[in-house]
Amino acid sequence: MKTIREFRPADRYVYDFGVCSTKHGFAQVDTSQDASYYGTWANPEKLMIVCYCEGDVTIQTAQNIEEFVAELRNIEAWNHENGHIFKGIDPGSNEEIAAKFRDIGLDRLLY
Repeated sequence: MKTIREFRPADRYVYDFGVCSTKHGFAQVDTSQDASYYGTWANPEKLMIVCYCEGDVTIQTAQNIEEFVAELRNIEAWNHENGHIFKGIDPGSNEEIAAKFRDIGLDRLLY
């Protein structure tokens, strides 16, 4: 997994409505931790996961579908193990993005 870390002070909405929007192929990975200072998004075509937390940005790019799926399952497990609720992956009413998640076996995480 290729990982890039940067510091970009802002809030999650810069990502929600910008580079991590459904327009760019991303879905929100919703948890009980989500707030203006925290968010996670996943792009099943680019195999990318972006996490924003208080200005810290982590961009992970998987080398293949299996690595991408495994990382999303790790995020789900981590939330459950640490007392948070993993709500699921929200493709934002975008059927094309939802279909890509279904195609790689993550349909049970969609809502």
